[in-house]
Amino acid sequence: MSVDLRHGKADVNGTRLHYVSAGAGEPLLLLHGFPQTWYEWRHVLPVLAERYTVIAPDYRGAGDSARPVDGYDKATMAADVVELADHLVPGARLRVVGHDMGAFVAYSVAAHFPDRVRALCLVDAPVPGTRAWDGLRTDPRVWHIAFHGARDVAEMLVAGRERQYLAQFFELRAHHPHLVMPELDVYLRTYAAPGGMRAAFEAYRALPHDAEVNAELLGTPLRVPVLVVAGERSNSGPLLEAMGPQISRDASFALVRESGHWIPEEQPEAFLAVVEPFLARA
Repeated sequence: MSVDLRHGKADVNGTRLHYVSAGAGEPLLLLHGFPQTWYEWRHVLPVLAERYTVIAPDYRGAGDSARPVDGYDKATMAADVVELADHLVPGARLRVVGHDMGAFVAYSVAAHFPDRVRALCLVDAPVPGTRAWDGLRTDPRVWHIAFHGARDVAEMLVAGRERQYLAQFFELRAHHPHLVMPELDVYLRTYAAPGGMRAAFEAYRALPHDAEVNAELLGTPLRVPVLVVAGERSNSGPLLEAMGPQISRDASFALVRESGHWIPEEQPEAFLAVVEPFLARA
């Protein structure tokens, strides 16, 4: 399916974000994860653009966006993308979909800017501060959270080995690696650039602070509908299903069969089958 992708850059909230937009209609914000960029949405973006003005930024520090030294707490990153949305569709209420690290930013958008969000979809990631976060952060499968948090050490050990590191990162979390691995060079181009991994790690280093902030915010559940999506082979489904009601009074859950963590790339059609009806109801 062909779609006219509009690339742009905007100065927002003290940094510069690269973004891709497409389509027309009410705005839909897509927030990628690590170690990805806007490009993770390439399979689903054309379909969504038939109904929405899709905005897919590279968040602060990722892709072709700027890599500032600070501002990686998710409240700041949320302010970045809300200001970007205002640059493109001033004052509009947003449907927001976030995967992995992008889900953390997406939750902060909804929690810090509640009047700006119509619906929130969180894809295969436990929001810091939730019980799901507490349950998963000690799991050996998420060893990388502690490793990425070790400032300077992580950079030192990964420097010059970015290809090997990102390759194992994708492969270990994929049920269908052949659907993700061919795109490695697309992601490697920016993560292996100067400051690329440092900026990515800083987003992880802010997670303990994010968890503290979110713990207070979670005392007031969101009033917008929330859909939590998990990959069947990601093995975090039960925890993520239980997370929804902690986040919103209007929460639902969907499990995507035969998918690992990289759901929009591994099972784009199944992903759309659960996300499109949810977004349409908002």
